[in-house]
Amino acid sequence: MTTDAKKPVTLRQVAEQAGVSAATASLVLNGKGDISEATRKRVLSAMRQMKYKPRTDRSRPDAVNTLRFLKIARHGHTVNRDHSHFIADYIDGMSYEATRRDYSLQVESFEGTEVDRIADTLRAGDVRGAVILGTELTKEEVQVLARVPLPMVFIDTYHPQLDVSFVDMDNDQAVFAVLRHLAGQGFRRIGMVASHTEVTNFALRRSAFLRGMAALGLAPDEALILSVDSTLEGAYQDGLRQLAEGREVAEAYFCANDMIAFGFMKALRERGLRIPDDVSIAGFDNLPMSAMSDPALSTVEVPKRRIGAMAIRLLDDMLIATRPEPATKVLISGEFVGRGSVRAARP
Repeated sequence: MTTDAKKPVTLRQVAEQAGVSAATASLVLNGKGDISEATRKRVLSAMRQMKYKPRTDRSRPDAVNTLRFLKIARHGHTVNRDHSHFIADYIDGMSYEATRRDYSLQVESFEGTEVDRIADTLRAGDVRGAVILGTELTKEEVQVLARVPLPMVFIDTYHPQLDVSFVDMDNDQAVFAVLRHLAGQGFRRIGMVASHTEVTNFALRRSAFLRGMAALGLAPDEALILSVDSTLEGAYQDGLRQLAEGREVAEAYFCANDMIAFGFMKALRERGLRIPDDVSIAGFDNLPMSAMSDPALSTVEVPKRRIGAMAIRLLDDMLIATRPEPATKVLISGEFVGRGSVRAARP
């Protein structure tokens, strides 16, 4: 004997019936927004006619209306406890946008799991689509996951050659904003503390540094570019070793992320250098501790919630499309945050 279980009506279906957007229907449901009385009545009437029940009234989330966020740590040098706030902001943005569009969001973490096994998990899951944290994934690993026949968007990574959807920070714009500020403070000998940790955004920031320097008419000096591990302790140890080898010290450094900046600042202090009196430092990410370090770290604010929300929007576009959508790549600008770790160059 078979039972034809009727699927719950979704808010998107109500919106279509009422001739409004899902966002408008959500505002009516929650009693928010500047909605005309005629529109409000039309949406409420559609809810009654279709016997719509808000998700909070259902016994369990509708499996066929579920999206999944995969938090993948391949080596753990960046996807770790130090960046928990960063990733939580991504999730906040995704969760808000998913709820607004009548999806539930599942979060699943993988630490050191082979990508083939993660792909198998995606194939077996009862979800509509997935957002994947690609921070520590190689280009080849992204391709493995992208072959799963499921709508998906990768965040915190970017490969322009792949026919895959990405949402990432605009590294070129953000790094240039840092360099423009440093140059505006009078610095000409600007170095970079890059990282050899396998993270695509680190490689993109190194390339952006070289292009940004050239755009400002400054000659990048390879002798002023260091490469360190991306953990705080690793950046400190690697930075200290390279400084002890007699490396020339720049007037100011752009660091590939905030944790690297913290480690390198510690190494500089051990070599007797003062920040910012002797060396100015800027990071990238604007982690919570950046505002509390001594001195407070100049850095780049990444619009993490916007990135998360945009990933859900792209996924939703794929799901409601009547024909296959082309891959979409979105880069979102960052904002330079000036603090005490950068001062004007000495005359």
